[in-house]
Amino acid sequence: MCIDVRKTCECGAQNVQFHLRDNLLRSEVIQRLFCPKCPGDTPFDERSMLNDNGWVVEYDIILATMLLTAKLQVEPDSVRPEFIFDQGYACWLEMYPGEREDIREEKEKIMALLREDQRQYLQAIQSWNIERISRLKAAGWRKAQHA
Repeated sequence: MCIDVRKTCECGAQNVQFHLRDNLLRSEVIQRLFCPKCPGDTPFDERSMLNDNGWVVEYDIILATMLLTAKLQVEPDSVRPEFIFDQGYACWLEMYPGEREDIREEKEKIMALLREDQRQYLQAIQSWNIERISRLKAAGWRKAQHA
């Protein structure tokens, strides 16, 4: 069973859904979220924070270390924000926050092909996804880098 984890950024403008791989971590591991519009008065701490294209996730590293070392037997020093996010233990549900809304119109056009021509639909959806991932990689989104 997946737990629905949503966090609102510090300025209150954005609500983002997170994925907790294998439910090894708890929602409390994600302490704070900063969208690109949040005021920049919080100093960035690389020991507990991760920056993904202007979005900053602050983790409770002590709790994450306790849970991951107990459940995965990883070395405590390896539990860093990059490890937590890049391994999917607490990362965006989508490739980036807001992706679902951003791609809705493009995807609906391609889905219309499904009713008309399945072969053309399969080619279009595959090409669209490859191009989309390439764009996201070029833009520097972390999840796209590992796709």
